Amino acid sequence: MKVAVVHDYFTQAGGAEEVASQLYAVFPEPDLFSAVAFPRCMPAGLRDVPVHTSWMQHLPLLDRYYREYFLLYPLGIESIDLSAYDVVVSSSSGYGKGVRARRDAVHICYCHTPMRWAWSFDQYSARESMSFAKRRLLSVLVGALRRWDLTASRQPDHFVANSRTVAARILQAYGRHAEVIHPPINIRRFRPSAGVDDYYLVLARLVSYKRIDLAIQACNLAGRKLLIIGDGPDRKRLEQMAGLNVTFAGRLSDREVEYHAGRCLALIFPGEEDFGMVPLEVAAAGRPTIAYRAGGATETILDGITGVFFEGSTPEDLVEAIERSEKVPWAPELLRRHAESFSLEVFQQRFRSFLHRVGVHVMEPLAWPSARQTFVGDDWAMAEDIAV
Repeated sequence: MKVAVVHDYFTQAGGAEEVASQLYAVFPEPDLFSAVAFPRCMPAGLRDVPVHTSWMQHLPLLDRYYREYFLLYPLGIESIDLSAYDVVVSSSSGYGKGVRARRDAVHICYCHTPMRWAWSFDQYSARESMSFAKRRLLSVLVGALRRWDLTASRQPDHFVANSRTVAARILQAYGRHAEVIHPPINIRRFRPSAGVDDYYLVLARLVSYKRIDLAIQACNLAGRKLLIIGDGPDRKRLEQMAGLNVTFAGRLSDREVEYHAGRCLALIFPGEEDFGMVPLEVAAAGRPTIAYRAGGATETILDGITGVFFEGSTPEDLVEAIERSEKVPWAPELLRRHAESFSLEVFQQRFRSFLHRVGVHVMEPLAWPSARQTFVGDDWAMAEDIAV
């Protein structure tokens, strides 16, 4: 049985890339494909794995302009020759599901989300600074991309979604039903700390839809210290609104992230995410999350046990949730146990079980991935980086 694992693009290091790494690890000797792959963006588990890329890999100045080439990705994905493969597993938040498998092959798409920028363009573009002319042009191009995406959604035989939220989007956008298998969390990285410091934590890429501005405004208003770990195109705007109580640490090493995850008062998770990986990583370190009640967070946070929710999208709503969280006697051992139900082992067992049900039989591994094959963040759908 020949197996191909296809990921949209390795142009950033995020959660979707790590899920692709774990999908790859399910099979004994798969081949790895992608439209584009930058060595610096390969997750630890795939760093020594050869990647078969499309003709897009040779485009001029790709490293700088890979976002601007977004209309070429469908052609790049469709050009990949998988005629020799019996099983195709695509890891997709955009283009990967459109890969052409052999007619008698089994194609399973692990969908992080339908194309966010194609299906929610108005909502996405409203938070981005772009000219009226650019927005109008992109809306026309995105309409064509949405039509391609709908056609591409017919390629897989089976869909797997990373959350019930995404499964509902898949049904709405594509009319396809999806099995829900939550992504894996490498909980072995994290341990509860002996003590806690006096700051709140944001751990994310600095992009507008994550609503980090809301966390900054709330901590400014409440006079709470906020540590922001991560970088991205929204950093300059966020720094301009931050008070002296807010620290931008940029990208940190795994060990530094693990340290701060264990010593923060709580993680602030103010945007709507497809799944919600960071709250589980922080829970593995024994700390709670203060989250906006929407999206995947509602599936990963237990209100009053592993975190608290806020309902509205105002700084005042978040401040009220921060004050409420400070009155809860959090139990690190309960937080840790909750995170364990999303471990690497649980993910691989569930995915293997699904494979067996659809007629793909895979042997159990001799060993699980090492604890240092790690990842940080919950950027399951970073398609915005391609769109503009």
